[in-house]
Amino acid sequence: MKLHMDSTVELLNGVEMPRLGLGVWRAKDGEETENAVLAALKAGYRSIDTASMYDNEQSVGRAIRTSGVPRDQIFLTTKVWNNEQGYESTLQAFQNSLNRLEMEYVDLYLVHWPVVGKYNETYRALEELHDQGLVRAIGVSNFNIHHLEDLMGSCRVKPMVNQVEFHPLHTQKRLFAFCRKEGIQLESWRPLMQGRLDLPLIAELAVKYNKTPAQIVLRWHLQLGVVTIPKSVNEERIRENADVFDFELEPEDMNRMDGLNQNQRFGSDPDHVDF
Repeated sequence: MKLHMDSTVELLNGVEMPRLGLGVWRAKDGEETENAVLAALKAGYRSIDTASMYDNEQSVGRAIRTSGVPRDQIFLTTKVWNNEQGYESTLQAFQNSLNRLEMEYVDLYLVHWPVVGKYNETYRALEELHDQGLVRAIGVSNFNIHHLEDLMGSCRVKPMVNQVEFHPLHTQKRLFAFCRKEGIQLESWRPLMQGRLDLPLIAELAVKYNKTPAQIVLRWHLQLGVVTIPKSVNEERIRENADVFDFELEPEDMNRMDGLNQNQRFGSDPDHVDF
């Protein structure tokens, strides 16, 4: 499949979501976040991923408004944090996010983590926001198969996206297959393993394709059909991360990359959420 910077995936409700976006986790509120978002939009990115917990929604919104890119060309994601979960509190949390972003709607709203005893009610609020047209698509983040099965047993609107830790060292094959079967788009956070790219195979492929290790890993995600949102606040790195559409990993190299899996997480286990 020929991919390009404008390539999208179609979500369950027909909404088109860009395959590549910018994540702003741990980007400082203010100039750092604004400059990163502006650099990304200038480089052709059309998807920006933030969250209530990141404490930088205000800067993301400001950058989008000053970028000159029409709002309807940008796919904006934010998330409800754990201490905001519950039906009424999620509706309020969403309004707070909207106020900070100074936007009339968001494109994708996610339940950030599966807080036991709360995520079903939280998701019910997301369905309400979707019904009202305040959110174009809804989904979850960090949900394992049993969380998804539980949620789908009671929800009216199937989650359209599951954003999880996914990278060559943690390929989550069972979860990936489950989401694919259910039509839930898998999205990867921390795709570059916090910069731990010094694996011999990745180095070998970087030489073979005349690309950086990061570009090899991002291209692998895209060819798998996984949406990815690498985080960076460095303009040169932001441009570099987008320069992945002029080559294609051969099938045998894709298979070798798949073989790197060690079920290694750099983030938290969703079954043990204590924050």
